Amino acid sequence: EVQLEESGGGLVQAGGSLRLSCAASGFTFDDYSIGWFRQGPGEKREVVACTGRISSRNTGTYYADSVKGRSTISRDNAKHTVYLQMNGLKPEDTAVYYCAADGAIGCSYDMDYWGKGTLVTVSS
Repeated sequence: EVQLEESGGGLVQAGGSLRLSCAASGFTFDDYSIGWFRQGPGEKREVVACTGRISSRNTGTYYADSVKGRSTISRDNAKHTVYLQMNGLKPEDTAVYYCAADGAIGCSYDMDYWGKGTLVTVSS
């Protein structure tokens, strides 16, 4: 059974930091690109960051302009876990953050597998 379990969300003040974790199981981790997406209140889901699959030697990363310079995505292949370190958090970063996996080289809105999400709330 495929599982993507997010953790690390919570309430933080503006300017603070959080590290989200996504623990993956049930599929060949190295063969999948892993992405972080978010959906704020009344907003559509958007991609935040993506890390390419190891097996295709595509270890490049992508960041949305809204988080570029403030966030870092990384993957620990031994632990089958992907992290999203977010610094300088802003109230507009408030959203449910989802981890997703796809067998393609990069990330899209049509990912194969999705986690249930973790809520990040940034107070002003």
